[in-house]
Amino acid sequence: MNARKRLKVVATASLMAVLSGALPYAEPVYAQCSRKTTGEKQMQTTLTKDIVETAQAAGSFSTLVTALMEAGLVDTLKGAGPFTVFAPSDEAFKKVSQSDLEALLKDKAKLTKVLTYHVVPGSLKAEDVVKHASAKSVEGADIAIKAGAEGVTVAGAKVIQTDIMCSNGVVHVIDTVIFPPAL
Repeated sequence: MNARKRLKVVATASLMAVLSGALPYAEPVYAQCSRKTTGEKQMQTTLTKDIVETAQAAGSFSTLVTALMEAGLVDTLKGAGPFTVFAPSDEAFKKVSQSDLEALLKDKAKLTKVLTYHVVPGSLKAEDVVKHASAKSVEGADIAIKAGAEGVTVAGAKVIQTDIMCSNGVVHVIDTVIFPPAL
């Protein structure tokens, strides 16, 4: 196989991995492809995943995705939005005792309150988040925001990754599951 044909095979395999979500993303989840069409026109296709697809593709939010399914919130977070999600990683969920997590997953009303407390209407990038002392969650309670030399926290959870852009909003990864004050 000549070098040009090998390059085409490798490029096609890489594109297929991106399209299938097989490649993990550490930065904002975008894949942009462009190719020449007939004449001098150029067609640009932007592939962007919604919040749920982004969480599934990342591979480090399986507990969050399971919780969203149990609460019946998948379709909501696949909706038009925009939403800002402070997403607890699987490591964050490990800080919740196994018995408490199992109980939470069985109590749909409480689970919905907890998950919607992680969501803010609108699309707030990190530069916007730090300008506020709090943000009103979809659950209804305010989420306290603190920015300082040690970083940013929301309701006491440290923000460990910011600005994961999705087709319907933005995700910021947090290190702890946050609970609304009423719980």
